[in-house]
Amino acid sequence: MPRLLFFLFTALPAIALAQHAQKAISLAPMVVTATRSAQWSFDLPLSIDQLTSVAIREDQPLANMSEALVRVPGVIAQNRQNYAQDLQISSRGFGARSTFGVRGVRIYVDGIPATMPDGQGQVSHIDLGSSNRIEVMRGPFSALYGNSSGGVIAVFTENGKPGWNMQGDVETGSFGSIRTGLKVSGQQNGVNHVESVSRFSTDGYREHSAAQRTTGNAKLRFVLDDKSSLALVGNAVQMQEVDDPLGLSRTQFDANPRGVNASALLFNTRKSVDQQQIGLTYERHFDSDDNVQVKLYGGRRTTMQFQAIPLTAQTPPTSAGGVIDLQRQYSGIDFRLTRKCELAGKPCEWTFGASYDQLDEDRRGYENFIGATLGVQGRLRRDEANRVFNFDQYVQAQWEPHSRWLLAAGLRNSVIHFRSDDRYVTTGNGNDSGSVRYAAATPVLGVTHRLSPALNLYASWGKGFETPTFNELSYRSTSGTVTGLNFGLQAAKSEHAELGLKALIGTQATLNAALFHIDTDNELTVLTNSGGRSVYQNAGKTRRDGAELQFNTRWENGIELYAAYSWLKAEYAESFCSGACAVATRVAAGNRIPGMPRQSWFGELSWRHARSGFHAALETRYVSRVYVDDINSDTAPAYFAVNVRAGLEKKVGRWTGKLFARIDNLGDRRYAGSVIVNESNRRFFEPAPGRNFLAGASLAHQW
Repeated sequence: MPRLLFFLFTALPAIALAQHAQKAISLAPMVVTATRSAQWSFDLPLSIDQLTSVAIREDQPLANMSEALVRVPGVIAQNRQNYAQDLQISSRGFGARSTFGVRGVRIYVDGIPATMPDGQGQVSHIDLGSSNRIEVMRGPFSALYGNSSGGVIAVFTENGKPGWNMQGDVETGSFGSIRTGLKVSGQQNGVNHVESVSRFSTDGYREHSAAQRTTGNAKLRFVLDDKSSLALVGNAVQMQEVDDPLGLSRTQFDANPRGVNASALLFNTRKSVDQQQIGLTYERHFDSDDNVQVKLYGGRRTTMQFQAIPLTAQTPPTSAGGVIDLQRQYSGIDFRLTRKCELAGKPCEWTFGASYDQLDEDRRGYENFIGATLGVQGRLRRDEANRVFNFDQYVQAQWEPHSRWLLAAGLRNSVIHFRSDDRYVTTGNGNDSGSVRYAAATPVLGVTHRLSPALNLYASWGKGFETPTFNELSYRSTSGTVTGLNFGLQAAKSEHAELGLKALIGTQATLNAALFHIDTDNELTVLTNSGGRSVYQNAGKTRRDGAELQFNTRWENGIELYAAYSWLKAEYAESFCSGACAVATRVAAGNRIPGMPRQSWFGELSWRHARSGFHAALETRYVSRVYVDDINSDTAPAYFAVNVRAGLEKKVGRWTGKLFARIDNLGDRRYAGSVIVNESNRRFFEPAPGRNFLAGASLAHQW
C-alpha cells in the first residue's frame, strides 16, 4: 500500500503532465453537493463522486441504495437482509455503529433533508427507479452540512423529457422477491414532472424476514418566468408488519445462516413504518451574478416496533416495555444567497445561508405481552413528548487567484436543542423530563493546484461534530433500572485533513486518490445492545487513517473497467470501560473500532455492444474482516464475492424494451453481510445470502 501511494503522488504527476487531455474534462461530472452550485468535480478540493442513472438502475433490483453505493470508495453500505432495520451506511467509518436508521452521514433527496436535526436519517422512502444521480461527498467539506455530516449522500430525481413518457417494469428473483414499478414523466407548457410508484415484496433469505414495501415519489417543476422557478417534491413509503429476524450468535451463524433466533419467533419481532413528506423549492436569478433559493419541507413518520425484551426485564416500574411506538412530525426551512463577483480582479463566488429544522416526537413504550400471549401490544410503560430543533448559519466562498489555483473555505455555526417532557410518572418511576443543548462552529479550508489540464493536486482541512440522536439518548441502561433520556452524553467533535490528486489520463480514463487523517474526541460508542435496545456512551479519543483509490477507463470496443479501493485504519486512541469496568470489558488503546473493515474493493469489467443493445458485466467485491465489539473479541470473516449480469435493450419506434438477468454470489460463499455492534447477547452476525438470481423486464413508450 505505501509503495502504491508513493507512485501515485510522485510518478503519476509526470505521466499526467504529458497527456495534454484538453477534452478529458468531460469525464468529470458536474456536481452541486460540494459548493451548492454546479461545478466540475475535477476542480474541487475534496472527495466527491457521482453515480449516474446507469450505475443506479442498470440490471439492479432497485430495492436498496447499497446496490449503487458499493461503487464509492470510502463508503460501506451494508444490506442487512433485514428490512425491519435500515441500511448500515458509513463514510470513512462514521455511521458504522448505527443499529437504527442511518447516522453519521447526512441524506438529501432533491435538496430536502432525509436526516433529522438530531442527526438520524432514513433511506427507505427513496425511490431508486426515478433517481437520475447520486452525489456522495466525503471528507472535511461534509462538515458544512452541519450535525452528523461525516459524509453527505444527495439523491436527485430525474427530469421529464418533452412530451409524455410511461414506463412499467417488473423484477423477480430468489427468496420470493418481486418488485413492480410504474413511472410517468414529461414536460408540457412549462411544467416538468416525474411520478413513480413501486412495490417490493420478499419472503426473505432468512427465516422470519419477510417484507413488503410500497414507495411513491413525485417531482414537479414550474417555470414561473425567465428568472424564477418553483419545484415541488413529495414522497411516501409504507411498510407493514415487516419481520425482524434479529442477529445470530457465532454458533448459530456457523450452523445455519438462514436460521433465526428463537426469541424473534417467540415475540414475533417486527416493525411497521408509514411516512409522507413534501418539499418546496423556490429559486430566482436576479441577474447572472445573484441567485436566491428558499426550501421548505415537512412530513410525518410513524414507527411501531415489537422487540424481543424478556418479560422479567419489563417488570420493574422503570422499564420502557418491549414495544416502541413513535409518532414524528418534522419540518424545516433553508434560505440561501449565492453571489458571483471579483476579488482582486479574479473570479469569486460567495454563498450565505441559514437553516432551521425541527422534530416533534411522541415516544411511547408498551409491554410486548398480554397475559400469556407474547408479541402483542400490552400496557403503557413509557410516554414522552420530545422535541429537537437546530438553527444554523453558514457561509462558503471560492476564489481563483490564478488560473492554476482554486481556494475554497466555509464556516457553519450550529446550535441543537433537545427537550423531553415525561408524561408517564407513576410510583417507582419519577419525572424524567429534561433538556440539553449542543453547539459547534465547523470551519473548512481547501486548495486545488492545477498542475496541468489533466492533473490536479488538492488539500483540505476541517472540523466536524456529531450529537447523539434521540434514539441514542433514549436509554440510560438496558436493565430498565434507570429511566429517562441519557442527557450525560456529549457531542463527538472531529478534525479532518485530506490530501488528494485527480488525474485525467488521455480522453478515456480517470483516476482519483486521497489520503486522510481524522482525530475525534468523545467518540460515541455502544455501551450495551440487547433485544433491540441500545445504550450509548462517550469513549474518549479515536483516530482514523485511510486511503481511497478510484479508477475508470473505457475503450472504443465497448469494454469498460471500473475499480474502487478503500483502506481504513480506525482505532481507539485511549482506553475506556465497556460495560462494567472489569479486565474482560476494558477496551485497550489501539483496539479496532468495530463495524469497519480495514479494506474493501469493488471492481467491474463490462462490455457493451452498441448496435445490438446487448451488455454484460462481471462484478467483484472484497471486504476484509470486521470486528464485532469494542474489545475485539470476534470478527465477521473477510469475503470475496463474484456477481455476473447481462441485459438487452431494444428500441422500436416510440417503444423501448429492456431485459436483464443477474446472479449474485456466484461462488455461493458464506459470509456475514453486516454485524450488530456490541450486541450484549453476542448475536452479532447478520448473514448475507448464498448464490441468488434476479431477472427483470421493462417497457416504455413515448408520445
